[in-house]
Order: sequence, then structure tokens, then C-alpha cells
Amino acid sequence: MGIGELDREAHVAEATSAGAAPRTLAEALRARGDEGLAALLRARPDLLSPVPNDLTQLATRAGTRGSVVRALERLDRFALQTAEALAVAPDPAPYPVLLALLTGDEGDPEIEAALPGAVALLREQALVWGEDDRLRLVRTARELLSPSPQHPSPTGLGPTVAEATAGMSPGRVQEIIATAGLPPTHDPVSAVAALTELFTDRTRMGALLDEASPEALSVLDRLVWGPPYGEVTPNPAPPVQWLRDRGLLLPVSARTMVLPREVALHLRGGRAHRVPEPVAPVVGTARDYRPQVVDSTAAGQAYATLATVEELLKSWDQGGPQVLRAGGMSVRDLKRTAAALDVTEQLAAFWLELCFGAGLLASDGEADERYAPTPAYDDWLDLPAAERWARLVAPWLVATRTAGLVGGADAKGRTLAALGPDLDRAPAPEVRHRVLELLATLPPGAAADPGTLFARMRWERPLRGAAQAAPPRAPQTASGGPDDSTDPAPDASLDLRSRLARWTLAEAELLGLTGRGALAGPARALLNLPLAEAATPADHGGRVELSVAAGRAATLLAPLLPEAVDHVLLQADLTAVAPGPLRRPLADALAVLADVESKGGATVYRFTPGSVRRALDSGRSASDLHDFLTAHSRTPVPQPLAYLIDDVARKHGHLRIGAASAYVRCDDDTVLGEILADRRSAALGLRRLAPTVLAAQTDPASLLDGLRAMGYAPAAESAEGDVLVTRADAYRTPARTAPVPVPDGPPAPDATLLGAAVKAIRAGDRAATAVRKEPAAPATTGGLPRTSAAETLATVQAAALTGSAVWIGYVNAEGAASQRVIAPVRVEGGFVTGYDHTADEVRTYPLHRITGVAELADDQV
Repeated sequence: MGIGELDREAHVAEATSAGAAPRTLAEALRARGDEGLAALLRARPDLLSPVPNDLTQLATRAGTRGSVVRALERLDRFALQTAEALAVAPDPAPYPVLLALLTGDEGDPEIEAALPGAVALLREQALVWGEDDRLRLVRTARELLSPSPQHPSPTGLGPTVAEATAGMSPGRVQEIIATAGLPPTHDPVSAVAALTELFTDRTRMGALLDEASPEALSVLDRLVWGPPYGEVTPNPAPPVQWLRDRGLLLPVSARTMVLPREVALHLRGGRAHRVPEPVAPVVGTARDYRPQVVDSTAAGQAYATLATVEELLKSWDQGGPQVLRAGGMSVRDLKRTAAALDVTEQLAAFWLELCFGAGLLASDGEADERYAPTPAYDDWLDLPAAERWARLVAPWLVATRTAGLVGGADAKGRTLAALGPDLDRAPAPEVRHRVLELLATLPPGAAADPGTLFARMRWERPLRGAAQAAPPRAPQTASGGPDDSTDPAPDASLDLRSRLARWTLAEAELLGLTGRGALAGPARALLNLPLAEAATPADHGGRVELSVAAGRAATLLAPLLPEAVDHVLLQADLTAVAPGPLRRPLADALAVLADVESKGGATVYRFTPGSVRRALDSGRSASDLHDFLTAHSRTPVPQPLAYLIDDVARKHGHLRIGAASAYVRCDDDTVLGEILADRRSAALGLRRLAPTVLAAQTDPASLLDGLRAMGYAPAAESAEGDVLVTRADAYRTPARTAPVPVPDGPPAPDATLLGAAVKAIRAGDRAATAVRKEPAAPATTGGLPRTSAAETLATVQAAALTGSAVWIGYVNAEGAASQRVIAPVRVEGGFVTGYDHTADEVRTYPLHRITGVAELADDQV
């Protein structure tokens, strides 16, 4: 480091210690306390990856384009409007100038009250730095938010007079100021300054506009709120010519004119934005219900969720649809699933994604890959109902997979399939949490007005999660009017965050987190929100683990769910009515013995020959079925049902099916003769091998189905001749883990990491900015000091005796050079041991790797 660099560092240190205004963002960060640095790193965690070496590196990283874009996306509407106003203000801008751009000439008490908080937020996130008399927007943020022909400013303002006249000839500039009534000047710079002064003088500017015709004022009115660019013909109309001659419109190209920023601000009354929004919209109430009604309704929806999930996965017990080559389900399979559940395809996609996100459904990974329930589904079935519900909603809350996208198209125009790739959207968990938290700000039982809720979400993150930027409006026509034919449709600007909020409300109602649009008690516990009279969820003593919160929610939901019953009511019309949810063993057994005919508060099961045969195939005997019905029915077993069971059991197993490809054997040869004579058996390729045996040219399963279709009740047998029992063992995938959410940037750092990072940055900054005493011989290489071995040894020994700190240059074993500030405590055996202020720990350095040493200035010791 040369003498000039040392002087500069000394000046920086002196200026910072003396409280002078910072000249760079790094100096502004250096003046912050540890809490201020921690707040910056907490708000912008991307700055921590990796931990910066010092504050200069932190400031550089905070000004990179990617980091600034992420920070801007997390600003609320008013903070963003404040940054946009600074982008069109002079650089640097005094606080009163910024305030005037936001309040205008008439002032606004709400803006005056909110602006200090917005500026403080921008300062905290290192997007703005400097004192109030010299506010500076970070250069990258100014480039992103400043107006340009390619990227119109959200304010609708155009370039300044100086920017618009940069390429104009000096003679043309003199013509403009002469026509505007200004005295001629000696150079273009003073001419532009005079024109700018005219446009910013309210009295003189008002007098100039008083001379304009109504048509000319109409042209200005069309451009004043943006976009400020308009097309003109080679021979413009007199009103446009009048404006152009006086510099109220300045040429950008041969056919394009622009309204200078100073003129637009005068016409706007000084406002940078048409509608400043200093206060967040209030979430309104659509309707009030009793909290008990809300909780009961939500519990009913929660129970319906469990029933739907069970129905869906039970229908896939023997394997679900095949997986597409590109991943996901085909449209045809999605339609079949929707028809089986009696829901829309979009809703079927939601149930599928819910099961997939909870780890209950996955692909089996076989060569002929298909979907099926996972082993976790069987464990899930054994849990109490409330815990099963919690196992579904907790993964949904943090999932990035978004079912609402199914059926849409990706960036390449390909249809997004259910359970397929490309359904992850990183902002989804944040939006879900925020929507539910906003619902919690309302009194218990109050249903939110969706319009005000979505307005609040847009205010909080106007740039966050946008699918794409709204297309710029078309240039103005020759008369200044917009071309209406190119305006986007009203829904074209609907961003991803708004759609996620809409889907969250619908999905929360389906899952039972809300009832009739109001947040239910279990949902408050899931979010770790207070359950008493609603207070705004700001700080609730720290977040708990999601699994713990889900357990609390399940505890609150359990008393609200209907109790499982252990009986049914048998009817004479071969039906059974379950007066409530059945206990698991009874429900599984009855599902084999009967078919579900209708659902609702009471489920109706119907007994048919096919369902009874299914029970017999599962290994039950007729007497077992009679005993089962007698034990679990509150009504006597009707005679028609008893006859049905006995009749099917009498025929069951009378015919035996084996493998020949397949064969049929029966002790009654007349039955086999009937089968051969039946024309429906021709497709089975049967022939008689013996009086009691028929051979078939089809497989046993097809032979079973064919004979059953003909009205017989055959039973399959093994190679030993024993009857094969078809049990209800379900097909399962190998053990699968639930999909991992896609992170939305780096994770939020905890207090321990923040403390360590701040300490490391401070230590590195002390080493980088420490003021050193200049050695007798100036350094010959870069920033590392150069001293002889003897001088190095003597200096570190003296520092160890006096307890002072020194600055060393060090080259490690890999050849990487660095500079450090150490306080030596022991020098022996060719090594120096001391406290390294840069690394904030005690280290030992070989003396032969120290390139040189310099003492620190007295005021740095």
C-alpha cells in the first residue's frame, strides 16, 4: 500500500470517527452499529453468501444488479414509490425535495407521516445512503428505476431538459430559448440551464402556458402522466409546433417527441406519482359469523378432505396411472381421476398434489413406471383423524408446488401436467402464510373481503412474483392520444402473486383452514398465532417448529370432528347405512363386502353378488360374513341379504381355474358341457381334456373374468389344487420422501449466524482500514508490507512485550497473500502466536511466511 492509499484510509477513518457525512456506501455502512449491520443482513440474506471479508466488499455486493433487484422486489408500494421518486430527483437529493416529489404543491399529511419510515427502510436495506441533506439512491437501483425510452419509469416521467437536449445543436437550443422569451447565452450549457430554470419557476412557467392554445394544452394533458413520448408527422399540427418551438416538447428522433421532466412536474403540481399510496389498504370484512360456526364448518371441510384423500388413494391401491415420459399424469388420466372423485379437473389436480406433497403418493420407479400410494400412506391411515389432517396441511403450507398451474403452459408453450415438473413457484409459501396472517388480523368469525385482501397483497409486494412486467403502453399518436387498440386486456397484468393469493383462499377453504371465508381456530395454531381476540400477528414470542404447530392445530381440531362409530344399520333393500365415519377396521372390511352407493352425513353401502364374491375371494367364508354383519349391525340381518350371501357362497369355488395356459375343472361334467355349448365362451378357446377338465387358450385371470361375465362363480386354485385366496393387499411404491420445496433465495439467517457474520465483517474491516506507520523503506509490492527477516522478528517480539497490535503481510501454503492485524503474545521456534483481529481468533503463523510487518498508528492501537 502506497503513501497515497494510507493517507486516504486515514482520512476515511478520521472522517468516520468525527461523524462527517459519508462519501460512499461503504463509509455509510461503517458508521452503522452492529444492530444496523445485522438488520441489513437479515433483510437481504443473499449478501451473506459467502460472508463478506469487510464492509467495502459488503457495499460492493449490496450494489450488484441481482441483489438490488431482489431487494426492490421485497419493498412495499410506498417504499418503492419513494425509491422511484429518488430516481427522478437530483442526485443527491435533499429530504425536502423528495418530500415535495411525493406530496406535490398541496402537501399530504399521510405522506409526510409515512415518508420517514420509508426512507429508514431504504437506508436499512442499503438502497439509500447519506444524510437527509444528501440522500443518494444506490447507483444500480437508480439505473433500474430511472426513466429511459427502453424502460419507462413507473412514475411516467421522461428525461430532464439537459438529458433531452444532449445531442441537440447549439443553434437549435438558442432558437428554443429565444422563442420561449429568454435572452441569448454564450454557450449551450448556460442556455439549457436557463431553460431548466424557466420550467421549474412556477410563476414564469404559468405565464408561458397561459399563452398556449387549448389544443396545445390538450396535447400536454395526454402526455403528462406518461408515457411521455409521442409520435409526430414531418409537418406537425400548429399546437404541436408551438410546443416544440418553446421546448415544451423536445425531439428524441425524427418522428418522436418527449415531454421534459420539469414540464411534466409543473403540470402535475410537483407530484412524481399520480396516486401515492403511503398507507397500506385495510383488509375489509365481507361478513361476520359466530366463531363456533366457522370452526364447525372448517371441521366439516377437514373431514371431507380426509375422505377425499382416502377415496383417491384407495382407488389406486392396485396401482395408479402411468407416468408420462416427461413426468406427470396424462390429461386423460386426470379426467378419469376427476370423474371418479366427481370433481373438476383443476380440483382433482389439487388433491393429487396435496397427496404428493405429503409423501402419500409417488411413482414406483419401475420400468413401466406408474403412480401408487407409498408405505407412508398405510402409516397415515393408522393415525387419528385430526393428526391425519395435520399431516396434510403442514406440507401444503410450505410447499412450492402449485396445483393452480396445472393445465396452463410453461415458457415453451408445453402444457403443465399434474404431478409433473415445472410446478414449483418459490413465492408460494410466503403468499400462503401472508394470506392466512391477514385473515387473522380480522376479528374471530369475520370473513375477509377478497378485493381488499388482494389489494393489500399487491401493496405489500408490488413487484414480488410478477409473472412478467406489464407491457409498455404504445407511443402517443401525432395528436398525443394513445392507440387504444394496443392496450392489454384487463387480466394481462395479473401477476403470479395475485393468482397465488386467489388459489390460497380457495385451497384453505377446501382443507378446513377457513370456514365460510373466516380463519378457523386450528389454522391460528398452525400459524403460531394467538388464539384470543385477534391481535395483529406481529411478534408472538418466536416461531416454533411447524411440526409442533401442526400438533397444536390437530389438538384443537380433534373435538370438532365427528366421532367414529362401530356399527351400521342394515336395510331390507340390500343396503347398509353408516350413521357416521366408521372405525378403520370396520370401514376396511365393509369396503370389501359392499360397494359405496352414496356419501354425505351418512354413507350408504350396497351389497351385490359381485361385492359378496369379492369378500369370499378375500378368504372369508359365508359364516364369517354372517357373524361380521351380526356383530356390527344395530338392526337384524335382513333375510334377502342372508340369502344373497348363502347363494353366492354356494356357487363360489364350484369351478376351479388353473394354469394350462389355463384350465377349468369341475366335478359336475354337465356344467362344463354348458360352458362349451355357450357361444360366449368361444373367445376363451376352451376344449375338453377330460370329463371334468377344460383347457383354455387364455391366462387364468382372463378366464376368471370371462366365466364371471357369463354368470358363473369360479375360484382360482394353485398348482397344488388349493383355492387361491385373493386378499386386499395393496400395491405400494418403495419408500419415498416427500418433494422438497424449492428455496426462495438463501434461507433467513438466525441470530447466531448474524452475530458471527457481523463480527467477522467488523474484524476484516478493521484489518483493511487500520492506519499503519509507514516503514522506513516504502513497500515494493502491492498492499503487502516488505521487511527483512530480522526486522520482522524484532517488530513482533517488541509487540509481544508491549501488547500492541501490528499489521502483517502473510502468504499461506497455497500461495494466497493476505493482510492481517494481529496482537502477538508469544514468539518462539520460528512461529508467532497472537490474536488475529481479522479472523477474530488466536492463530499461529510461521515467521518465514510473513512478508513484512508494520506498526499501527498510535490512535489505532
